[in-house]
Amino acid sequence: MKTLFNNYLDTFKGLSNEVWWLSLITLINRAGTMVIPFLSLYLKKSLNFTFNDIGWVMSAFGLGSVIGSWLGGKLTDKIGYYKVMAFSLFTTGILFIALQFLNTFISFCLGIFLVMLVADMFRPAMFVALSAYSKPENKIRSVTLIRLAINLGFSAGPALGGIIITSLSYSGLFWVDGITCMIATLVLINVLNPKKSKILDDVKTENPKSAYNDKAFLIFLAAMVLFGVVFLQYFSTMPLYYKDAHHLSELDIGILLGLNGFFIFVFEMPLIKWLENTRFTKSGLMLFGAVLTGLSFVILNVTNWTGILVIAMLLMTFGEMITFPFSNAFTMDRAKKGNQGEYMALYSIAFSIAHIFGHNAGMRMVDTLGFDNTWYIITLLAALCVFILFFLRHYLNAKKRRKEKEEEREKEILWI
Repeated sequence: MKTLFNNYLDTFKGLSNEVWWLSLITLINRAGTMVIPFLSLYLKKSLNFTFNDIGWVMSAFGLGSVIGSWLGGKLTDKIGYYKVMAFSLFTTGILFIALQFLNTFISFCLGIFLVMLVADMFRPAMFVALSAYSKPENKIRSVTLIRLAINLGFSAGPALGGIIITSLSYSGLFWVDGITCMIATLVLINVLNPKKSKILDDVKTENPKSAYNDKAFLIFLAAMVLFGVVFLQYFSTMPLYYKDAHHLSELDIGILLGLNGFFIFVFEMPLIKWLENTRFTKSGLMLFGAVLTGLSFVILNVTNWTGILVIAMLLMTFGEMITFPFSNAFTMDRAKKGNQGEYMALYSIAFSIAHIFGHNAGMRMVDTLGFDNTWYIITLLAALCVFILFFLRHYLNAKKRRKEKEEEREKEILWI
């Protein structure tokens, strides 16, 4: 047991202090955004919004996320990741506190739009910072550590939010959210100031390539939007399926969803370290992860046995653990050829788009077609994602072979 524990700790070795600090800032930030899981309840119970109103508020939420990610990428390329992260964290804190004083439909739509616009400027800047603070050989594990911080933050946030609502009311939730963002800003200023922090991979491109002209990256983004739509069903339609089709209690549903975070915490870092040392390419691993995620839906229609829910959750979790770190690493590799902020912004936007359409589409399909047909359609979307990733792998291999042939011709000409 001691040997296993030591081997687990070894998977974290070699990561820079700055990456660990960035993970702590991300943990504080994600645990602090505890308003989000309770947003629909707050709008319904405290502000008496209709379900239609809440739907529009969530659309404003998603639109703010898309524009914020794009703007964060642009600003990161112009003024640097440190200034963008500091501005985003501190201003988000102020906006979260101010949000509680908005009580009309229009004002709250505008307020949540502005909050998410500023808050999601942080994401592309954070990923560019992560790339700068990581040695090339440690980038995938650095991304995995950030994912662990995000998962821990999302796990702790709702639990803390429930306690705060019970003891302090919803108003206390907005205050705590705002203050935690400001605390994260103070940590950032003290430990990741450019004058103090150590850059390990400073990428400078004299003639940067636009991400919009990178055909391989655009193909990849299409696959990520589809993967996001499929993956997000586990956090919107799937809990309803657990409740209505398998009659699980809220406690059972919580435990089942908790398996996801537990397995990520225990297995993701060792799994990623092992996969890094295999001969598999990033595109091939993303493809395999998408296959596992798609399988997690189709097997639900095979049997009514409740135990299939656990198997499906495990398939999805391992698919997620493989696809997300290597998709992020793929983006970082492509970003070295162009504007890093632009690349990271588009990667974030792909999942913001999935948030806008994924939840709503899933709910509508369940309502009109039922769960079984919805899972078949989601499986088809996963299959389309796999096909696009297969095409991407073929495209990259063909491009690599052409480059190798050109280099051989140049050598022959030089030899002659």
